[in-house]
Amino acid sequence: MSVILASGINYYEVMTKSGPVGISVLGVLIFTSVVSWGIIFRKYLQMRRAARQTEKFLEGFWQSKRLDQIFQSAEKLPQSPVSQVFRAGYIELSKVTQQSADGEGMKAQLGGLENVERALKRASVAELTHLERSIPFLGTAASASPFVGLFGTVWGIMNAFSDIYEMGNANLATVAKPISEALIATAFGLFAAIPAVVAYNYFLSKIKVLDSEMESFSSDFLNIVKRHFLK
Repeated sequence: MSVILASGINYYEVMTKSGPVGISVLGVLIFTSVVSWGIIFRKYLQMRRAARQTEKFLEGFWQSKRLDQIFQSAEKLPQSPVSQVFRAGYIELSKVTQQSADGEGMKAQLGGLENVERALKRASVAELTHLERSIPFLGTAASASPFVGLFGTVWGIMNAFSDIYEMGNANLATVAKPISEALIATAFGLFAAIPAVVAYNYFLSKIKVLDSEMESFSSDFLNIVKRHFLK
């Protein structure tokens, strides 16, 4: 019976004749789903490129012995947050070594080390902000879409019972179809929410890994600077 009822539903008719509230609810959920899928595909490609380029950069960094060569290779890996952190630190380090060459002394060098550390932190925050862009929308869609769909369902059921009351006939044939049509809003809400919550948790885990790699690299880079450039 449920299959027959489901197959007998004209979804286009339900959407067009559900009234301003029902149309608004379904429109919001469809819009949210489309935007969420767009963000999911874009962020997936971004995270994959970031992970691959970071792995490539770190491999080249530990194999190379010249920072200027690493800096040139980092320019070819713009999607790697770690490479961008290195670039910021290297640029600041170049200023410090230039001050040292100009004879400004150890005090300038120690102050320069703090500048390098701040540059690394600023770059890390900037890269983290870039990675997290659009992610909050997925979290909002995941948490709000089921409730929006539930609101549409409740509104549809209220209208269905009102129509049934006016008809004065409350058997299964008259009740099942309008209620099943009202439940479409809940289905739309779940359709928008489930991919969003899965993607949200997935991207957060990837961002956490990249954030840890930036933090670890910053510590290693500062140790290298202390050992080889500030003596």
